[in-house]
Amino acid sequence: QANAILLAAAVDSASKSAIAVFVGGGRFGGLFAAGTAAAAVAAAVLTLARFSEAFLILRAQNVGVPTAMAPLVMVVMSAVYAAVSYPAGAAADRGLGSRMLSAGLAALIVSDLVLANAGGAAMVYTGAALWGLHMGLTQGLLAALVAAAAPADLRGTAFGVFNLVCGLALLIASALAGWLWDNFGPGVTFYSGAAFTLVAWIGLTRFGRGAGELRRA
Repeated sequence: QANAILLAAAVDSASKSAIAVFVGGGRFGGLFAAGTAAAAVAAAVLTLARFSEAFLILRAQNVGVPTAMAPLVMVVMSAVYAAVSYPAGAAADRGLGSRMLSAGLAALIVSDLVLANAGGAAMVYTGAALWGLHMGLTQGLLAALVAAAAPADLRGTAFGVFNLVCGLALLIASALAGWLWDNFGPGVTFYSGAAFTLVAWIGLTRFGRGAGELRRA
């Protein structure tokens, strides 16, 4: 069940992103030369550590939240995401991008640990809020890195490549997480997410220093 739901979402994301690359013209040479590929790889590594948000709903159902109420975890996540995005972007403009990236990764690790140990609705909603904090701190920053790295005449293609890579990474992460869920349960799934995030954090440390160079033009 977990695999079916999450693979469908990931394939949809990847297919839409592939269309974006096609419309952008597929001029990849300039993108690789400009360093956009590095930003896309960084985003892919982060996406591999953060599987689909549909797992939040599955976790809510798993701890006994009624099916009709389970989608509220997405409301909680989205509300925190929206509230954090603007101040996080402003902080990145002041040169604090690397701190925002580290804080976002820390929030995802804590979220995974809370969700792994959740025994009721309150902990699931807390984990969802931390997940939204992670999204607000990192997603705008990654998009800004792509925009900063890509040549002006290739930005459309750059964002197509960015979304394609993230969509494919989500496909892989969701398939793996679904397999872990079905075979070992939700606890192992979220513990694995925390471990992958820690590895991503270590791997992105060097690239994250570049994020700190983003400033308001």
